[in-house]
Amino acid sequence: MKYMIMMFGSAEGMTQTADPAWIQEMIGFMIQIDKDLTESGELVFNAGLADGSTAKTVRKTDHGVIATDGPYAESKESLIGYWVVDVASEERALEICSSIVKYSGTVELRVVQDGPPDV
Repeated sequence: MKYMIMMFGSAEGMTQTADPAWIQEMIGFMIQIDKDLTESGELVFNAGLADGSTAKTVRKTDHGVIATDGPYAESKESLIGYWVVDVASEERALEICSSIVKYSGTVELRVVQDGPPDV
């Protein structure tokens, strides 16, 4: 079953406040988990994202479509990276999430659907 594992945080905040040794440890972990998931055949694809401060949010309003800076004006955390994995069970997906959450206060797991839901 395919799952998307989403890592939330603030890359900008992390680089300003985190211990440089911790940042190097986190980068090493990210490189290793990508390698491990690739070698196990579980990684479908992944990517890290630029800090949320570089994002644009596009919304439809009564006055038309508008684009604003940032993912959410009220949020300091945003999606900073993701993995799509194809694993044998939800338990395995949660195991992967458990290793990632050490470096991110929040990790979200969602099933990747093969198509739209039946109506």
